[in-house]
Amino acid sequence: MKGSYCLIIHKEKSSKIEVGAIGSAIYKEGFYVYIGSAMNSLIPRIKRHLSNEKKIRWHIDYLLKDNTTKIEDIIFTISEKKVECSLANFISKNGEEKENFGCSDCKCKSHLIYFSNKDFCIDTVKKAYENQEINFYNLEYFKSLEK
Repeated sequence: MKGSYCLIIHKEKSSKIEVGAIGSAIYKEGFYVYIGSAMNSLIPRIKRHLSNEKKIRWHIDYLLKDNTTKIEDIIFTISEKKVECSLANFISKNGEEKENFGCSDCKCKSHLIYFSNKDFCIDTVKKAYENQEINFYNLEYFKSLEK
């Protein structure tokens, strides 16, 4: 199963985090959207993000291993079409980009976008999918796929 996804991440407390080659930076309290794709293994990729037991491989792994950070929701699409960059570009217009995060394999400025408000964050992600006329699902639907 192939697709693209947006992790809705809650950072409960501001903290300084070292993120691989990007280096050390302050990640503010609030909500972040991480936009990614899994064009070979959508279900295993999402499961990996939800797991606490993983080898640090991607920028997002550094953020997720912080004990004041948790995934609140996942909004994703099942599709052959890779849409992570177009989603990131739409979402970034309404939030604050964390420069160079998660986009080392494309020309985007960032694939991690900060929002201070959870509802506005989630609404922006949904509008990004709707803007591209893409059906999307959430974490509850994902959990039903695992059964």
